Amino acid sequence: MRLTPIVWWMMLLAPALLAQKTIQLYPGAAPGSEKWTQTEKAFFSTSWNTQVVTNVVTPTLTVFAPAAGTANGTGIVICPGGGFYALSINSEGIDVAKWLAARGVMAFVLKYRLVPTGEDGTKEFMAKLAHPDQLQADNELVVPMAIADGLAAVTYVRKHAAEYGVASNRIGIIGFSAGGTVTAAVAFQYTAESRPDFVAPIYVFMGAVKESPVPADAPPAFVVAASDDQMGLAPDSVKFYSKWIAAHKPAELHMYAKGGHGFGMRQQNLPTDHWIDRFGDWMTLQGFMKK
Repeated sequence: MRLTPIVWWMMLLAPALLAQKTIQLYPGAAPGSEKWTQTEKAFFSTSWNTQVVTNVVTPTLTVFAPAAGTANGTGIVICPGGGFYALSINSEGIDVAKWLAARGVMAFVLKYRLVPTGEDGTKEFMAKLAHPDQLQADNELVVPMAIADGLAAVTYVRKHAAEYGVASNRIGIIGFSAGGTVTAAVAFQYTAESRPDFVAPIYVFMGAVKESPVPADAPPAFVVAASDDQMGLAPDSVKFYSKWIAAHKPAELHMYAKGGHGFGMRQQNLPTDHWIDRFGDWMTLQGFMKK
C-alpha cells in the first residue's frame, strides 16, 4: 500500500503527539475532593530551586512515549515528590520520564492531589516543617486521595495497555519522597486491577503508609536513598526494603553516603547522579527492558 505524504507525516509525528497527551484519571470530579475550588499552578520555586506544580485538583497522567520502533512493552507510572504540598515536576517527573522513554519504556507522569495552598506552596511547606502537628493534620486529609490517585493510575495503564503498546504484566510505579509514599502504599494496598508488576520507592516517606503485611504476591522492589537525607528519611527506605526481604520478596537497596533528600535527576557530582542507571540495570535484570 502506498502511503500519502499526509499519512507519512502522521506516522512521524505520532510519538511527539503521544508525548503531549494528558489523561484525566477520573471521568468527573475526583472522589473526595468534589468541592475543591483552588486552581492548579505551575511555577519556578525559588525555595526549592526547581519547577513545581501546586494545587492539583484534577489528577492526570502525562504520556512520554518512546520513539517509533523502540518501545519494549514496559510501562511505568512516575510520582513526583514535594511533601504533598507541591510536585517537583521536572527532576522527579518529566526528566525521569524522558530517560525511561529514551530506553523504550512508556512513561506516565502522575499529578496527584495535593494540600490546597496559597501563592507559593513550597514556602508554606517549609514553614510547616517547624509545626509537624499541623503538617501531619494537613497530610492526613490529602494522603488517602493521593494514594487513590496512584492506584487509579496503575489501573488506567493496565486497562489501556494495548492502546499504548504496553504488556499488561509489565506495568510499574516509581515515586520520590511523598511520591514514594504513594508508590509504597500502592505496593501494599493494590487489587488485581491496580497491582504493579514492579515498584521503586525513592527516598520514601513511610510515615503516612499504613502498617500492613507484605502481600503474598508482592512485586519486586528497587529502593534508593542517601544516608545524609536532611529529612531523616534514610531509615524509611531500609524499613521498606527489610519488609520485602523478610517476606522473601525480591528487592534491591542502594543507600548512598551522600546526596541529601530530593536529588532526583539533579546533577551534584556525586554517585547519586547515577542512581537512574542502577535502576535501568535492575529493570534489565528483571526482564523489563527486553522487548
